[in-house]
This record gives sequence, C-alpha cells and structure tokens, in this order.
Amino acid sequence: MKLLEYADEEMLAIDLANVLAGELKSALNQQDRVLFVVPGGTSPGPVFDALCDANLDWSRVDVMLSDERWVPEVHVRSNTRMIRERLLVGRAAAACYLPLCVKAADPDAVLAELEATIAPRLPISVLLLGMGSDMHTASLFPKGDNLDLALSDRAPVLVSMRTPDQPEPRITLSAHVLNDAMAKHLLITGRAKRAALERAQSMTRAEAPVRAVLNDMVVHWTA
Repeated sequence: MKLLEYADEEMLAIDLANVLAGELKSALNQQDRVLFVVPGGTSPGPVFDALCDANLDWSRVDVMLSDERWVPEVHVRSNTRMIRERLLVGRAAAACYLPLCVKAADPDAVLAELEATIAPRLPISVLLLGMGSDMHTASLFPKGDNLDLALSDRAPVLVSMRTPDQPEPRITLSAHVLNDAMAKHLLITGRAKRAALERAQSMTRAEAPVRAVLNDMVVHWTA
C-alpha cells in the first residue's frame, strides 16, 4: 500500500483525475476495451467532475460501479444517479455504462443475468474505491450477511449484501474481483478515516473488509 497526501480536496481531485486518465489511456494502448470501476457516495464527485472531460477514447471504456443499492436509478440513494450526473457527461458520455441494478424485486434473482454481462469484461483495468469509517469498501460490510462469501477466493463475480443498519439490499463486486484490478486507488478524506485505515492493517478481513484489497493499493488522502 502506498499513501499519497494532498493539501486539500481540490488538489486531490485534480491530481487523482489526472492519474486515472493516464492509466486509462495506457490501458487503451494495450487493449481494445478497458473496464473502469468506480465508487458511489459523495467523495468521488469532484474527481469525476475533473475526469469527465479527459481527452481519451471514452467510446472504448466500460464504466461500472463497485457496488450499488437495490433502488431505482432515479432514487436519491442511487449511486447510478450520481455517476450519470457527475461522470458520464462531457467526453465521458461516450463511455458504455454497465448497470448493477435492474428491475427486479430481489437482487439474488438476477445476479446471474448481471454477471453474464460483466464477466467477459474482466479483469478491471482501473479501479477507484472509497472506504467508510467502519472500514467497509464497495458493499463489503463487516456485518454483511454474505461477507464470508464475498471475501472468498472462490466467490462469484457479484454478491448480494444486506446489513442491519442499511435500509435496502446491495449488490457488490466480490473482493477477489476488486483485488485483481490492474491499477487500484482508494480515496479517503478526514483524519478519522485515515486512522481507521491504519487500524485495518492489523485486523482481520472480516473485521475490516478493506484489508482484502489493500495489496498494491495507492491511497489518496487529505485531511
């Protein structure tokens, strides 16, 4: 794991966007299509604002979320909604978006359908993740009902996840799929999350799921 510190959030967003754009360009020089996996939440928004007009062949980029809440795309808690508003605009509007949520009452009923679309595009070329103060990443939650499966080396590509303190089911890429990305970045802000990340390194993966993806990770942090 490599930690990069920034003076403020604006500098972090600009520099990280440049890094991601460079890695996507490099990957496009080596393969016909690349897979770019991104987080939801509010923290990556400024990064996406800086990245969406990067001068690269977005028509050959497949974009997908690392995880999604099982809610309609127009829902205020939908990560897809944020991606469409902040990343898939400008030049990046030409990218192909791979949704993680479809019209179905239960995610488990359509996991195989969604996985059939995603699996041929793996491995991930460039990965950006976030982390919660509870040391979850993607929807790998310490109290998740399917956490053991999601952390297994034999896990399927996608796993559904429910937790006592989350109002809706989620769907997430499994840990080994995330960890196999060719370039990996973790975005965190604030001293509390940095302290949590430091604690995670001496905890088990079940206690601190982010630990499962920290090998060769570049962490981008500002207070």
